[in-house]
Amino acid sequence: MAERNHAGILTEKNVDEIVTLKGWVHRRRDLGELIFIDLRDQSGIVQIVFNPDYSKEALQVAETLRSEFVIQVTGKVIKRDEATINPNLPTGTIEVTVSHIEILNKSKNLPFLIHEAADVSEDLRLKYRYIDLRRTDLQDTFKKRHQITQSVRNFLNSNDFLEMETPILTKSTPEGARDYLVPSRVHPGEFYALPQSPQLFKQLLMMSGFEKYYQIARCFRDEDLRADRQPEFTQIDIETAFLSSEEIIELVEKMMQQVMKDVLDMEVTTPFPRISYHEAMERYGSDKPDTRFGMELIHVTDIVENCSFKVFSGPAKSGGKVALLNIKGNADQFTRKEIDGELTDYVKTYGAKGLAWIKIADGDLTGPIAKFFSEEEKAQLIERANAEDGDLLLFGADKAKVVYDSLGALRLKLAKDLHLIDETLFNFLWVVDWPLLEYDEEANRYVAAHHPFTSPVEDDIDQLTTDPANVRANAYDIVLNGYELGGGSVRINKRELQNKMFEVLGFTEESAREQFGFLLDALEYGAPPHGGVALGLDRIVMLLANKSNIRDTILFPKTASASDLLTDAPSEVSDTQLEELSIAKIVEEEE
Repeated sequence: MAERNHAGILTEKNVDEIVTLKGWVHRRRDLGELIFIDLRDQSGIVQIVFNPDYSKEALQVAETLRSEFVIQVTGKVIKRDEATINPNLPTGTIEVTVSHIEILNKSKNLPFLIHEAADVSEDLRLKYRYIDLRRTDLQDTFKKRHQITQSVRNFLNSNDFLEMETPILTKSTPEGARDYLVPSRVHPGEFYALPQSPQLFKQLLMMSGFEKYYQIARCFRDEDLRADRQPEFTQIDIETAFLSSEEIIELVEKMMQQVMKDVLDMEVTTPFPRISYHEAMERYGSDKPDTRFGMELIHVTDIVENCSFKVFSGPAKSGGKVALLNIKGNADQFTRKEIDGELTDYVKTYGAKGLAWIKIADGDLTGPIAKFFSEEEKAQLIERANAEDGDLLLFGADKAKVVYDSLGALRLKLAKDLHLIDETLFNFLWVVDWPLLEYDEEANRYVAAHHPFTSPVEDDIDQLTTDPANVRANAYDIVLNGYELGGGSVRINKRELQNKMFEVLGFTEESAREQFGFLLDALEYGAPPHGGVALGLDRIVMLLANKSNIRDTILFPKTASASDLLTDAPSEVSDTQLEELSIAKIVEEEE
């Protein structure tokens, strides 16, 4: 059997060689006496030529070829004429003249053309995902995914970490997103849960004497989906004993530095910048700020507190915030209709009641609300905003969270719309000094900002029961270009402190024991100081492959409604299966 060559790696060094290629018919161009085929395999594409001067028999077979037929050809590599060189292909300076062809399999007419798939509805592409995955750009994405995971593994292995596996069927410990539940046949009426993360098990491994653990871990969360979220996803999970937060941060920086070098051949400078959670919210309205462009929030609560515009003065006097974005030099880009329509509707999705605005012309404020400000207030606003003629000022006035959320999101939208972002940049940073707890007004209790096992900053432990809102977490999130790549913390390793944490979170002693008894017991048997981090592999791939949707980084993703269009999952199961699981079949009542 002839040795197989790979289409995408042929070069001018192979000229005059006889090669054997196997792959798919990507494109076909019939010029009568000549037929040109772009042959595709995993390595790439090369042009093959059927010419009666080389083989009339091969040309006759080529006349029957259609898109996605699987073929094997043998032929000679020749150099292309200068006029026919294809600069868009790595193999564009050569082609293969075919002397023999064998059709290995035929293909039905495709539901869509692969080279035009980007313009096809996503639902259709996901229904025929095995065809969609033949696209060159998706193949390149999954090659990058492989490179990233190998780079991570090589780095952690070289730093004495052990790769381990934790259970997929585990106990439901609902605290955060909803669990996916799996009924047990041998324990009727009882359920396993799919892990939202390996958090508890990796902590237990530290208590088992394994000081450096990692796992490329599958995780599951039953939550509403969006462009960068899926119900099943993959984390790079890392846990260490005896390392401080500073040492864990340094480790992750070195790992990401290695990944960027291995995958993109890009040098990344460390240490990464750090910003406190409070500063991130004040400057960017986001706990995962994109620092590739400016347009930061400008706070003017003090200036407008006594103005006659009650939309501003009301929140300013009642503990809220008033802030603005200065859209430098772009006042003429937006009509009043666009601001009061599209932009206002956009911020309303983030809880804002509206969007006030002012334009700067002839050194003065213009627009519907300009009349509400005194000359002194106008001057202060212009100075604070560093406003000049041609600038557009967009205001948010409400509770702090609403102002942060709405202006933070608007900042990103406008930067994309106005092409203010340098897409070649990879801006890493750490967000630190997080609040340990957040108050959930609906539940009327505090909830963990990260998870219930995060340790408070040591200096703040005494405030845990007296002033929980101002307790800082010994936690850190790594951010890249406005996306949270991952987060981590130093964990609680003493039973007394974990008990206190559960108490503040509203757990009774019985409920804490029921959900986390095994962890609480383990803390009493010499649990070492430990901490770690979990990074979203899918999100890292999305950013390094320059994709805008996380579904393009997962081989067989779910739709926004958590459906798998390829396998038609979720689906009903038979009555027999339900009976085995002691589950009564849900029957819709007739109206």
